[in-house]
Amino acid sequence: MPLPFEQCLLQEAAEWAVTLNYEDPSPSQRRAFEQWHGQSPAHAAAWQQAQQVFHTFEQVPKSIGKPAIDSIDRDRRRILKVLSLSALAAPAAWALTRHGYVQRWTADVATAAGEQKEIELPDGSLLRLNTRSAIDIAFDRQTRRIRLAAGEVLITTRADSSLPPRPFLVETPSGVVRALGTRFSVRNLRGVERSRVVVFENAVEIITAAGSSATIEAATQSDFSAQSIFELREVQPGAGLWERGMLMARDMRLGDVVAELARYRSGVLRCDPAIADLSVSGAISLRDTDAALDLLANNLALKVSRVSPYWVTLKPGD
Repeated sequence: MPLPFEQCLLQEAAEWAVTLNYEDPSPSQRRAFEQWHGQSPAHAAAWQQAQQVFHTFEQVPKSIGKPAIDSIDRDRRRILKVLSLSALAAPAAWALTRHGYVQRWTADVATAAGEQKEIELPDGSLLRLNTRSAIDIAFDRQTRRIRLAAGEVLITTRADSSLPPRPFLVETPSGVVRALGTRFSVRNLRGVERSRVVVFENAVEIITAAGSSATIEAATQSDFSAQSIFELREVQPGAGLWERGMLMARDMRLGDVVAELARYRSGVLRCDPAIADLSVSGAISLRDTDAALDLLANNLALKVSRVSPYWVTLKPGD
């Protein structure tokens, strides 16, 4: 039996909300969303309703009083259960499951858009989760293992007091990164089925799911997939400044800058293709993305079009 027209629109809106709020949508996906949104006032109303639900998700306070490594965020799981009983959340919950977003809410430690979180592990190692990230922590007698389900994590390892010392491993869908007494970051790249390792101190070993391996030294970074380890590149100065809420751009495409800013906010943020190839250099705030957009607009003589707080486009100036 076909769904009623309004429920079909809500289901489509929920799909778009997951794609645009919690993934890294491609330019073609963003254009497709704008075409969908502009079809009728009913489409726009469905989008607004879905955005209100997902904005509520972002505002739910995290559990307090227990270490993050000892419990799942029950508040968020409860919210998902309540929402799944409502008329709107039925398609929204279905979309969340289909896109894997529930995994973020049920991870051992997770962050929302624009949020960062630092935790200390039982061995004294430090983790900092970047925006929209999720990890599971699995320490046992044989290994110290972090499973990066989404986003990006910066890790400063400590020597293990166990005898023999347990290896420190970061598992991604593409393979495993083994720390060699190290400060490094690992990021899951959306849409390309790759992970990225940036080594700030000492070295790491990358082991792909297919079994190939390579050692990556300090001041070097590399992407890897399940099958391959790609070309080594020099780490650019300021690559780790995201933990201080800054993006250091050096002759960076404006479209790429906007894509990075979009990771740190809810809703749709896009760059008009006509200006996407403009070059940007300078320090850009990741903690106040609205201020960052206004600064870009002023410096490059552009215009920020805000249909709503959740639908923003950087356009050519008048």
